[in-house]
Amino acid sequence: MKVKNILISQPEPADIEKSPYYDLIKKFGVSLTFRKFFVIEPLTAKEFRKERINLLDYTAVIFNSRHAVDHYFRLAKDLRVEIPDTMKYFCVSESTAYYLTKYVQFRKRKIFHAKENMDVMQELFKKHKTEKFLLPCSDTHKQDIPQILENLKIQYREACMYKTLPADLKDIDISKFDMLVFFSPSGIKSLSINFPAFKQGKTLIGVYGPTTIEAATSAGLKIAVPAPTATAPSMTMAIEQFLTAEAKKK
Repeated sequence: MKVKNILISQPEPADIEKSPYYDLIKKFGVSLTFRKFFVIEPLTAKEFRKERINLLDYTAVIFNSRHAVDHYFRLAKDLRVEIPDTMKYFCVSESTAYYLTKYVQFRKRKIFHAKENMDVMQELFKKHKTEKFLLPCSDTHKQDIPQILENLKIQYREACMYKTLPADLKDIDISKFDMLVFFSPSGIKSLSINFPAFKQGKTLIGVYGPTTIEAATSAGLKIAVPAPTATAPSMTMAIEQFLTAEAKKK
């Protein structure tokens, strides 16, 4: 199958020519359309109070995204809570840890990151088992971190601080794309809500991450390009390998 048009369910990179996606465009001549499939709606301080969570009851915070960072400090400000310098922060990735410095000064004994590796994250938790953890999150989030904390019998609390809602995609002609690429279960959900009559047919589906793969499979989608894999740790690499293999079939 000749792949010409690919829909990426993420915002377009700030500088597309410096992104891995540009390599796909140059190498395979594909047309890429970027469109975020969901929007983030913050919880107000009034809504958050209903959870009856006192931010200062916790000695450590776990951040699994930049959204979590932003909304944690937004709510702290709205609630007029001053986060103490003694607070410890555990981030799933180095980029999230770096983003955190927008709000706090970086210190080795204060900010920890797991390089997007849950095994590393687990080891970090083991070394700080006496901390009382808060996990800022959306109304729909992965359960990998809570599961680790449960297994280690570590005290923690999930704190819903924002909602993930389907974006309005009615202006998109979904039938013109040869491949759709998803990065979260929210994207899969948005597909079904915006395009209830969608039938996969010959449309190729690319999916990143185990929870997204599970959501796609549950939705009855056949996955052609899964990631990460042993040879393709990123979605762009997985797409490149797929397109290379397809080209060799000619």
